Amino acid sequence: MADLKETFNKELLTRLIHHVRSSYPDFNKDQFKDTLQLETWPELTLKERMRRITVSLYETLPKQYVEALAILRETAPHFKGLSGILFPDYVEQYGLAHWEESIKALEYFTQYSTSEFAVRPFLLLDQEKMIAQLRTWSEHENEHVRRLASEGSRPRLPWGKSIPALKSDPTPVLPILEKLMQDESLYVRKSVANNLNDISKTHPHLLEKVADQWYGTHPHTDWIIKHAYRTLLKKGDKKALALFGYDNADSIHLHDLTCQPSRIAIGESLEFSFYIHSDRDQKVRIEYAIDFVKARGQRRQKVFNITETNIRKNETKSYTRIQSFKDLTTRKHYKGIHTLSVIINGEVKDSLDFQVV
Repeated sequence: MADLKETFNKELLTRLIHHVRSSYPDFNKDQFKDTLQLETWPELTLKERMRRITVSLYETLPKQYVEALAILRETAPHFKGLSGILFPDYVEQYGLAHWEESIKALEYFTQYSTSEFAVRPFLLLDQEKMIAQLRTWSEHENEHVRRLASEGSRPRLPWGKSIPALKSDPTPVLPILEKLMQDESLYVRKSVANNLNDISKTHPHLLEKVADQWYGTHPHTDWIIKHAYRTLLKKGDKKALALFGYDNADSIHLHDLTCQPSRIAIGESLEFSFYIHSDRDQKVRIEYAIDFVKARGQRRQKVFNITETNIRKNETKSYTRIQSFKDLTTRKHYKGIHTLSVIINGEVKDSLDFQVV
């Protein structure tokens, strides 16, 4: 997987200079490059590179904020996806004192990239006013703007500034999400589900309230609710399991759990298999968990889904899975005794230890 920070590479900087100069012929590209301090570029993280570009633009564009925005609005359509977060970042850094102009700019820029991070300081500045704006955006014709309404208001947005008030009391977010519960865009629905999943981690009763009101009203809504419950389902929450038809697993029997090899090196893979047999017709959710050894020797469990299916009375099913222990940017492995567990409808049915060396 390519390093995300390489999104902001020298080729992008060359394109940025070209498109800014097309809108602003007086742009001083030499001053812009000097401010970037390219000799230290390789050591910078993704966000550090982005912020240095933002600062360099500020130093070389007109100091009048509205004039600079006009130039950036003409430039932004040429930078889509991750590279386009430069433009909302400019608004975040320099636009808090220009509410109306900045809100319009964030609505525009998000249609090419995302303004989800840039709206966070505006929530901190005036939550009531920004929540009202997010509700307005939730009815926008453009799916990227509707998604911004949900993603920007997430209590626990990854990489985003913390909003303590919404972590403590996420109820102001619910009217925004209710506008989007039947949204035709999967892009938007994923964001709504992620927002509700955030809420469920500290306020599960609020997700229950939403589910009571909305579950069963529309296929799009049902998808959102199911995806929003993923953390509670992985925790084996009985109410969550019952909502989706997963009874207790007393009638499910697990046999012959094996894993090989019992000692693996970091970078190798573990293969495990097992059988399940049922005494009655039943809906089953089958997961496995691994207690990973962490850097300081403590262990932390991660749950992985295998399948959600139906099993008939006296039926036997077999499963085989492979778990890689190759280091990733999101997970580093450490030597020590790990534990593999098979979970059915929230209940651990069997476990095995294995060693990572």
